[in-house]
Amino acid sequence: MTTQELLQKAKASKAAMALADTDRKNRALLAMADALIARADPILAANALDMEAARGTISEVMLDRLALNENRIAGMAQGVREVADLPDPVGVVLNRVDRPNGLVIQRVSVPMGVIAIIYESRPNVTSDAAALALKAGSACVLRCGKEAHHSAAAIVAALKDGLSSAGLPSEALQLVKDTTRQSAGELMAARGLVDLLIPRGGAGLIRACVDNAAVPVLETGTGICHIYVDQWANQTMALDIVENAKCSRPSVCNAAEVCLVHRAIAEEFLPKLRRRLTEDRAAAGLPPVELRLDRSAAAVIPGTPAGERDFDTEFLDYILAVKVVDSLENAVDHIAAHSTGHSDAIVTGDERAAHAFQQRVDSAAVYWNASTRFTDGGEFGLGCEMGISTQKLHARGPLGLAELCSYKTIIRGSGQIR
Repeated sequence: MTTQELLQKAKASKAAMALADTDRKNRALLAMADALIARADPILAANALDMEAARGTISEVMLDRLALNENRIAGMAQGVREVADLPDPVGVVLNRVDRPNGLVIQRVSVPMGVIAIIYESRPNVTSDAAALALKAGSACVLRCGKEAHHSAAAIVAALKDGLSSAGLPSEALQLVKDTTRQSAGELMAARGLVDLLIPRGGAGLIRACVDNAAVPVLETGTGICHIYVDQWANQTMALDIVENAKCSRPSVCNAAEVCLVHRAIAEEFLPKLRRRLTEDRAAAGLPPVELRLDRSAAAVIPGTPAGERDFDTEFLDYILAVKVVDSLENAVDHIAAHSTGHSDAIVTGDERAAHAFQQRVDSAAVYWNASTRFTDGGEFGLGCEMGISTQKLHARGPLGLAELCSYKTIIRGSGQIR
């Protein structure tokens, strides 16, 4: 089936999805979750094909993003069940105005229609995106990267079984077979067939969609996330937060890429940071972090001199750029110049400093004494997420059910004329 043909099928199914009641959508989601577990063996077999083809062509960190196992499939199923447990976002009255002339004007949430998602090598995005789009009353068109295509096809086959078992059209969930740039271009150009396009991946993919799409695009951002360790920080807490933000899963967009350290504590804190991220991790058999240091940091600890682009790079690896700043204001200015507006954090015991940081840093998520790794739909209570939006229209931060709906205005009158 060509990309145009499957888009036509998705469009033909969107009315049925928009009219589906909450009970039917939830029954479909629960059946989809059950199908993922029941079909774990063929999903893992398909993933093994993807892993074999990708090994040696992508980094070990990116291979980890691609890999599935029984626990990850169980987590995918749990994410779908959690979406079923969430309130239905469709039909919610967002605002009501009773006019003096008797008109009752309501703003009501409605489905987008057909939501297309272009993503790369994370198979779990397949089930997350499908669950969210379908619960939000929309048809869903998925286009994954070539590295994950066998995995995604097996996952979609299971999800379609669950969808149809609840009496909803399986055509509402489509996977694009063509993984070349041509299919991505077709989705970007599909005016009248795609109501919303969401790119989820690296900076190149996102920029290509934003620059070239003729359909509405909801931009999910790359994550150059910062941890600022203030002079009043609890240093043990700061070490825990930086290691978690950098090392718990470095290949994801909410991983920290930059650590800013106040000059007043740099000589004390930086040796601790190096020991924690390099020596201690190596001794424990864990990948050490390469520290890329500005001149002030390099005067305190050994490491790799920071290059011209190191404070503007989403490494997605065990690499951390480190810079010494003179004040909170300098930290905020650096973030304003280099952040992608995703997630940034301050570690401090000074409430006034924390308040100033959170007010002045213009990112989708701004933390005080917590890891940036919490910027996630599940962690924010959204079930799972479609991505992290770093734009300001129409949604910002983790994209959950509410953000996947539009609205229309419903007016009730009694014969009024103007």
